[in-house]
Amino acid sequence: MSPVPGVDALVAAVLAGEHGPLPAASVATSVFWIHHGTRLAGGATTYLNQYVLVRLGGSFGGCAFEDGELDPALCRVYSGAPLDVLLREGPRALRIAALDAYLSEVRPHRRAAEAAEAEPVTLPAGTPEVRAVARDAAIAGLLDIEEGARVGLIGVVNPLVAAIRERGGVPLPCDLNLKATQWGDPVTSDMHEVLDRADAVVATGMTLSNGSFDVVLERCRARGIPLVVYAQTGSAVARAFLGSGVSALSAEPFPFSQFSAEETVLYRYRTASRA
Repeated sequence: MSPVPGVDALVAAVLAGEHGPLPAASVATSVFWIHHGTRLAGGATTYLNQYVLVRLGGSFGGCAFEDGELDPALCRVYSGAPLDVLLREGPRALRIAALDAYLSEVRPHRRAAEAAEAEPVTLPAGTPEVRAVARDAAIAGLLDIEEGARVGLIGVVNPLVAAIRERGGVPLPCDLNLKATQWGDPVTSDMHEVLDRADAVVATGMTLSNGSFDVVLERCRARGIPLVVYAQTGSAVARAFLGSGVSALSAEPFPFSQFSAEETVLYRYRTASRA
């Protein structure tokens, strides 16, 4: 089985103009940085997240990153730069955000929904807990699993663990920053252990940021198991791999659900075989 072309190949194709206008002709209007913490009611975990975001025309691209990976000074350096400079020279998280912005601008998620290629799901207004539960139920709804199926969860969010259980799945949680779920389930840091045991995999877009996405993609394809991606980071980037290793996608473009108490929309994609 030949390897699945990965993220670097997608960047090269975009730079060559294979997905739309040449990025050299576009300007990153804004590059900005968000650092926030969240602790949901009833939980003992404070999620600390940092994002770098790129605005291109009417679209935003975003990428989460680990503490200490980027310096806020890059916002001054790259705001107003040609997009191809970000794609060629930027640190990995900035390259993913720039790629996401480009692919979102060329083909916005809302346009895919209008063409019935994606299903818009409106998250209700309300508290962070209400919105997180609705979001993660929408993600879990992309899983087509039998009772007792082992679901690898690459990137742990507690409401998603609960949503997988509600669908009859057995979560196999993996995360680089958590040691246990809200209910005390042990969380491994060994992604390969999870990928070898799982009957299906749900992976966060953070895999795009830390460089593990290509490994997850190839392993799921080689084993013939479904891969569902839930993406704030790189939602349009992950979309490019639908049908080439990615079975389904929950795409949540910026502004993300945690930054609003009002209704917002995420977009669910399924491959033709899952439609």
